[in-house]
Amino acid sequence: MATFEGRFTDAQGLRIAVVVARFNDLVTGKLLSGCLDCLHRHGVDVTPESSQLDVAWVPGSFELPVAAQNLARSGRYQVLITLGAVIRGDTPHFDVVVAEASKGIAAVARDTGVPVIFGVLTTDTMQQALERAGIKSNLGWSYGLQALEMGSLMHALESEA
Repeated sequence: MATFEGRFTDAQGLRIAVVVARFNDLVTGKLLSGCLDCLHRHGVDVTPESSQLDVAWVPGSFELPVAAQNLARSGRYQVLITLGAVIRGDTPHFDVVVAEASKGIAAVARDTGVPVIFGVLTTDTMQQALERAGIKSNLGWSYGLQALEMGSLMHALESEA
């Protein structure tokens, strides 16, 4: 029986794209900082000159899937990370954005075979979002770790095939 697992220490040669929603950038900027910190501490070159990492900014979480799809189809990346923050308001807009962003991001991964980490916070309040983006913990770090694990796992699966 074969067992396949991703490792967090296999960052060499891994190309990563991060797609970040500008809407609620107080939150998404913190998520990006946590994500980049994790990637850096695990050996990914996150400098502006890096050939290992690219960051793309989109207007909001609704636009994450189309940018992620374009990047995944480019063939340049082994894994993508999407970062967004959708905070519930008084209208059904929250439900529409969350549903379409999550379905779209999942479809990109399914359709392209490139892992796409779902790093979109869906909270009832700004306070909850800020707690998840750095006040209590920074989920951006976790999303970076998930990307490393999935990138490594996909490499192991492809090597075995």
